[in-house]
This record gives sequence, C-alpha cells and structure tokens, in this order.
Amino acid sequence: NGIMKKAKEISVLCDAKVSLVIFASSGKMHEYCSPSTTLVDILDKYHKQSGKRLWDAKHENLSNEIDRIKKENDSMQIELRHLKGEDITSLHHKELMALEEALENGLSGIREKQMEVFKMMKKNEKMLEDENKHLNFMLHQQGMTMESREMENGYHQRVHDYQHQMPFAFHVQPIQPNLQDRI
Repeated sequence: NGIMKKAKEISVLCDAKVSLVIFASSGKMHEYCSPSTTLVDILDKYHKQSGKRLWDAKHENLSNEIDRIKKENDSMQIELRHLKGEDITSLHHKELMALEEALENGLSGIREKQMEVFKMMKKNEKMLEDENKHLNFMLHQQGMTMESREMENGYHQRVHDYQHQMPFAFHVQPIQPNLQDRI
C-alpha cells in the first residue's frame, strides 16, 4: 500500500507518468497507472526508449495475423460492394467481366436450388394427395360398414316392431290380377 501511495504522489507532485504493477506472493495483482496515460502507452514508450523487446515472436505473429485478416476483411467488403453493384465505375473491363461471370454463376446456382425445392414441393404434394385419397377411401369404407350395421339393426328392430303392432295377417287372393304382367 505504501508503494502504491508513493506512485500516486510522484504522479501528482512531479507531473510524471507512472505505472506500477505488483504481483503478491499469493498471486494477486495490484496495479496503478497515472490518470493521464494508459499502461499500453507507458510500455510502448519504454520499448522505444530502452530498445528492449517486450513482446516475443508469438505476439508479433499474432499481430501480423490480425493485420492480414483485417486486410482480407477490407478486400471482401469491397468485393461485396461490387457484387451489390456499388463502386463499379472504377473497375476495368476484365474485372467487370469477372464480376458478371460470378453473378451469372450465382444466379444459375440459385435457379438450380429453386428447381430442387420446387421438385421437392411437388413430390410432397403428390404424397399428400395420395394420403388424402387413402384416408378418404378408409373413411368411406367405415361409413359403409356403419350404415350396413345400422340397417341390419334397424331392419330387425322394425320387423320386431311390426310383429307386435299388426293384429292380423295379409293373405294373397288368387282372384287379384298380377300387376307385373301388365308391363
């Protein structure tokens, strides 16, 4: 705490840029940096004035990789704008031809995918129609079965009802003309 207090005092009294990093034996880190600067600025200044390398080759490689990816991203952003039809006035004839070919290839790929989706939809539609026909047939069969059962039950019930309601029986008279012979 005393060292941190002295670092703050030096920063204020001497108008100096001070940065202090302390690692305790427990592994806990304590730090102080002057309000007018950042730790990165102080380390960069130290690196420039002392000539000592603070970052090893890994950090250098990572920095180079980040720069490369940023450049690649910028290039892809420009290409995307060109594909959208923006900023194409500065392109040469060959670049425009390549752009046209890329767009045509993309368009043909989209059309192929559309046809594939269309065929799949037609196939699904046919399957649904077939399933609908099958279900309608099954429904019709069940309806017919139920009607025949109802008719059987109704016929037996009606015959039974008529037997109890009729007090007399009908007899065919031979003197009656046969009505079917007239046709």
